[in-house]
Amino acid sequence: MASNLPAACCTVGVKHEGEAKGQLQQIGDGTRGILVSPRRSLDKKAILLLTDVIGHRFINAQLIADQLAANGYFVVMPDLFHGDPVPLNRPEGFDLMKWLKGPPGHLPDRVVPVVQTVLKEMKSNLGCERIGAIGYCFGAKYAVRLLQPGGVDVAYVAHPSFVESDELAAIKGPLSIAAAETDSIFPTPKRHESEEILGKTGQPYQINLFSGVEHGFAVRADITKPIIRFAKEAAFTQAVAWFNQYL
Repeated sequence: MASNLPAACCTVGVKHEGEAKGQLQQIGDGTRGILVSPRRSLDKKAILLLTDVIGHRFINAQLIADQLAANGYFVVMPDLFHGDPVPLNRPEGFDLMKWLKGPPGHLPDRVVPVVQTVLKEMKSNLGCERIGAIGYCFGAKYAVRLLQPGGVDVAYVAHPSFVESDELAAIKGPLSIAAAETDSIFPTPKRHESEEILGKTGQPYQINLFSGVEHGFAVRADITKPIIRFAKEAAFTQAVAWFNQYL
């Protein structure tokens, strides 16, 4: 495995302040999600944003979607969890593995159909001709999986979890990774393993390592702390630069 299973650090963090601009609506066959259009006229480039376990209604994720839209991309952020995300800073006694494995659970057999439905809708009724995927933590697995013919054209992930080595080795498009210095889910050995795998794919890749931050920093960081805020903002800039280059 190129990154470890989700753990407690995947569910804790700081809620950010702001007012989201995206519209909540149905996407395709019953999937709910957030759609955010760029301020200029809609073009054919879009981003599929796959969230961490806190889900698409989390204001932090919605503000990220807004910023991607402000950089000129049409953004679609689906509900991966069928209305059952993990609460931020989960209550005492919450069993993350039970939530993950179920029943009903949130393993690939339930997540993949959502992702595929939304991707199909983006390519058909929403008119998206080139699509990039962003995966934060939980969502990284599915962003990596989508780097295949018929999937997405480019991907970016931050502090990934649940990614299998064979999934990483199979990518057929450019992949950028933002990693935290302190991360039990994507620790140094896993990061080095990922570097070795990516070097053999023949695809463009990038791994940026940010000091002074932990798993989840690109979404749930305490941005009142200057070093952490810088890392979060730099990781976002990394994503935009990657999409500007390859999408």
